[in-house]
Amino acid sequence: MSGHISIWGELADVDHELSHVEVGGVRTRVLRAGAGPDLILLHGTGGHLEAYARDIAGLAARFRVTAYDMVGHGWSDLPDRPYTIDVLSGHLIGLMDALGIEAAHLSGESLGGWVAAWTAAHHPGRVDRLVLNTPGNIANKPEVMARLRESTMTAVLDPSDANVRRRVEFLFHHKEMVTDELVGLRRAVYGRPGFVRAITNTLVLQDPVVRKDFAWEPGWVGKITAPTLLLWTDHDPTGGLDEAAMLREWLPDSRLYVIADAGHWPQWEKPDEYLRVHHEFLLGAS
Repeated sequence: MSGHISIWGELADVDHELSHVEVGGVRTRVLRAGAGPDLILLHGTGGHLEAYARDIAGLAARFRVTAYDMVGHGWSDLPDRPYTIDVLSGHLIGLMDALGIEAAHLSGESLGGWVAAWTAAHHPGRVDRLVLNTPGNIANKPEVMARLRESTMTAVLDPSDANVRRRVEFLFHHKEMVTDELVGLRRAVYGRPGFVRAITNTLVLQDPVVRKDFAWEPGWVGKITAPTLLLWTDHDPTGGLDEAAMLREWLPDSRLYVIADAGHWPQWEKPDEYLRVHHEFLLGAS
């Protein structure tokens, strides 16, 4: 586990603030740490800000880091409405406004990458540089949508240790790195009152009919002007390097970096490499 003890252990020596911020009536859980250029971290489907526990200390050394639970996720509010990409992006812009962030670097994993890209395309003045970390299923493959929907709903409807552990292990190439603490956090989120309804509102994005209005395609992706890093892995269960190649064609200013020996969560499995690549890209010359 490369010295990993616990999430608290990762944050124990990091000055940080955990609070709730009102964003358009949505009580939003936010963790902030560090100083420097603003960097906002966006988690994936059914996730929460602890997805970045292994990275916050390293990023906070050079950035003003903001990690948060998206609307309908983690311990943020769970309003009953579909959490489509425009809704999640609007929540992000509202959070930036509430925190007084005019523009920021965005780094999003999986669903968070989708939201970050959509935001960069539709609010270009608010995004400096963009990292799309295993953004997942760029080709909109029905079998990938079905697998994500089934594994997530199984764990949320019956958040037993075994079911939730299988859902978290889906994110990892090295499944032995899935800790009891991480599974316990997910179980606590999935067991929240109203979370079955909330995850159903999130999984509308795995319905091809709903998804078509937000699906990855060159029309809107090509509007992204922010320099973009495509951060891929060689064992991502949601999409291969062929999909990274598609994005490279659509994005006018992009580059690709592949982290080896990792799955859907390189920020957890390979934190040192993840941090190095972020520092080099976000702080590098244009």
